[in-house]
Amino acid sequence: MYVPAHFEESRPEALHGLIAQNPFGTLVTHGEHGLDANHIPFLLLPEEGKLGVLHAHVARANPVWKDVANGDEVLVIFRAGDAYISPTWYPSKHEAHRQVPTWNYRVAHAHGRITVRDDERFVRGVVARLTRTHEASQPTPWKMSDAPADYTDALLKMIVGIEIEITRIEGKLKLGQNKETRDIVGAGEALKASGERVISDAMLACAAAKTE
Repeated sequence: MYVPAHFEESRPEALHGLIAQNPFGTLVTHGEHGLDANHIPFLLLPEEGKLGVLHAHVARANPVWKDVANGDEVLVIFRAGDAYISPTWYPSKHEAHRQVPTWNYRVAHAHGRITVRDDERFVRGVVARLTRTHEASQPTPWKMSDAPADYTDALLKMIVGIEIEITRIEGKLKLGQNKETRDIVGAGEALKASGERVISDAMLACAAAKTE
């Protein structure tokens, strides 16, 4: 990934936070049948390994788990919002007219080595932890024991676990850091007024940090 210095985020703890808040990732593999991409939710274990470990599961019918070999290098991409930026939102544009459209976004790339975990205990644990994490905000959280045991057991046999030890992690936060503070604020406020909050909030926080 091309990352200019002013857009670089290299702190593992910051990238772990981005992944935890945006766990739906794109798993990119290059196996026996070439490049493949699968979109699945991940569970991050930040304290395991050198840079953290990712757990997930895929359908047994999905050929990806047979196409890769344990130890293969893979990439998981996590997106944390994106938005089109109009040059008309920059105050400086109306003075010098030297601005063009762009696209702002936040992403984290986790490079690592994959291990296929085709065992019921691992898969059950991944599903249970994912469920607890994402049901926590519900008024009445659903839990695995709410479903009949035989039904759950049958479904667990239809999925395969995946573990990825992160060996390198990099992030790109393109939020207008190369612009004047007033331009970052102008674009951020315009996005906010349009109803887009993820990138607008990040841009306004970036502008506030520049003035500290």
